[in-house]
Amino acid sequence: MICCRPTRRALLRWSAVVAGASLLPDPAWAAGAVRPVNLELVTVTETTAVLTWYTGVPGTDDGLGRMQPAPSDAEVLYGTHPSRLTRVAHGVPGTPYHYVELTGLEPGRTYYYKARSEGRAATPTWLAAGQAAGTPLGDVFSFTTPQPPPGRHLFSVALCNDLHLGETVAGLVGQLPWIKGIEQVPGHPPYPEVMARALVADARSRGAGYLLAAGDVSSEAAPADLASAKSILDTFGALGGDYLIARGNHDRAHAGAPYGACRPGEHQGNDCFKDAFFPSGRTYFSHDLQGLRVIGLDTYDKPGDGGDSGGLSAEQQAWFEAELKKDPDRPTIVFGHHPLFTENDPLAITGTHSLDAGQSLRILTAYNRAPGVFLHHAGHTHRNQRSVFPLAPRVVQQEVGAVKEYPGGFTLLRVHSGGYALNFYKTRGDEARAWSERSRQELSGQWPQLSLGNRSTDRNTVVARDLSGVSGRRGQ
Repeated sequence: MICCRPTRRALLRWSAVVAGASLLPDPAWAAGAVRPVNLELVTVTETTAVLTWYTGVPGTDDGLGRMQPAPSDAEVLYGTHPSRLTRVAHGVPGTPYHYVELTGLEPGRTYYYKARSEGRAATPTWLAAGQAAGTPLGDVFSFTTPQPPPGRHLFSVALCNDLHLGETVAGLVGQLPWIKGIEQVPGHPPYPEVMARALVADARSRGAGYLLAAGDVSSEAAPADLASAKSILDTFGALGGDYLIARGNHDRAHAGAPYGACRPGEHQGNDCFKDAFFPSGRTYFSHDLQGLRVIGLDTYDKPGDGGDSGGLSAEQQAWFEAELKKDPDRPTIVFGHHPLFTENDPLAITGTHSLDAGQSLRILTAYNRAPGVFLHHAGHTHRNQRSVFPLAPRVVQQEVGAVKEYPGGFTLLRVHSGGYALNFYKTRGDEARAWSERSRQELSGQWPQLSLGNRSTDRNTVVARDLSGVSGRRGQ
């Protein structure tokens, strides 16, 4: 089960929007040819860009509504003029799941590119409200690299959420009977484990020194699944030092025999999540990260079945406001599972995608009185979305796509003394790329409309901000 519970009317509306994007058999394609599709410009930094796409056999159906996979080559022609694509980058050959990274780019330059397999141009993922592959210009696409954040790079933090260890079927929405879930290919490892292990490997390889997991690390807080999540995250580093955890609605206390050995929860059931990650204390906290204050919220600190809006207990709300008030100018990021509010979200009508609205307003008011807060990281929606709210215009709310399914990855926060950058990366392991592409077929292939991020800035931003109070030295 995922967090979302849309109405039937919303689902029918999505179906109508994307009907024109369905892949249909094309008799003009020669036997043995491949068709490159689903081109996406995922990541753009000041010196790099990441492109992904898929190659399939035209006219076939793998049972999920997509072409059967067809291994091929992958190349990107690119340059600084649309008619002079003089540079070439290649992906790993012999796979249908293509991942090509352009390196050595110059900050503040516009680049033009073509992505292709077997000489055929890749067609982009179609988004009703945005562009997935950059700005189209004839038969090429363009993007512009940003300037780096001002000042010295201090350290990097991987922001992630929604690992769902223990889940076996992806894309089930509120138990609605007309929604078909997607399972892993028989004989392959469980997809939450595949994606979580790829997260750790890629976060480290991208230079993350710390990791923040904003909830739903488990499917339903079963002890074995929480233990699996901790075992995988422990390969990144030490809990409470190298990585920090917040609770999601799936991690709430549960009742029933599987949870009987866990401590009684404060609101209901037995709290196996607290046993696994907070055995000696409360599930919300403030932590010093090289001079950066990190506040972790438990956004399901309440009774409930997990299908309603999030909420903080009165005790947690009072603690949080007092924590900000005692040092309002200190550079601070906050992370928790539920967003404060969700913009441009068809599922917002269900009322389950954010915190209690009254509490969110109180939090934004507190942010406006604490100039040091600059970032609020949230999960739960399983999408990439950047929002800034008028009540707290200095704070960016960054929703991050789920680890466990398409687009499948994490956001790298690069902290500089004069600002920061946020860049979303898809995970790169072979099994991870295969599952990410398979799970994009959730909601009858409509899932990219909701999850990739309509704008490049939903996945990639640079913000100038005085963060000179952050030391960049461990132990400070």
